[in-house]
Amino acid sequence: MRLDSYDLKILQILQSNGRITKSSLAEAINLSVSPCWERVKRLEEARIIRGYSAQLNPEVLVKRAPVLVEISLKQHNREAFQRFERAINECAEVTECYATGGGIDYIIKVMARDIDQYQRLIDRWLMADLGIERYFTYIVTKTIKQCEPPLDIDNEPT
Repeated sequence: MRLDSYDLKILQILQSNGRITKSSLAEAINLSVSPCWERVKRLEEARIIRGYSAQLNPEVLVKRAPVLVEISLKQHNREAFQRFERAINECAEVTECYATGGGIDYIIKVMARDIDQYQRLIDRWLMADLGIERYFTYIVTKTIKQCEPPLDIDNEPT
C-alpha cells in the first residue's frame, strides 16, 4: 500500500492522540471529514493502524520493579535459542526481550513485584536448565524516557 502525505499526517496525529475527533483530524490535515475518515478506515483495513488504546501508568496501578537483564547462553544453535525463547514467551513478568548481536545473546526487561520475586524467577530459569551460561542484572532506579517513537513523515515508507 502506497502512503501519501495525507496518510502520513493522519498516522502521525493518531499516534499522539488516538482520541481526536473526526472533524478535528480532518481539520488538522486540511481535508473534509468524509475523505479523511475514508483514509483512516483504509489504514485500519490495511492493518497499518493496529488499534487504539489508553497508555496506562502501571506504577499507579501496581508498584513494580523494572529489571534489565543481559543473558548469554551456553550453546549457540537453533534448538538452544528456541528453548530459551519459548520459556521467555511463557513468562508474564518478561515484558520485553531482544535478541542481540555482540557479546550477549539477549536483553530482557522483567517487571517484578520486588527484587525477591525477580531472583526467584532467575532461580527457576536456572533450575529449568534453559541453557543460561551467565546473566547480568541491572536494577532500574529511575526511568528517564519511555515512549513509542514518533512517525517520521519526512522519510516516507515505500
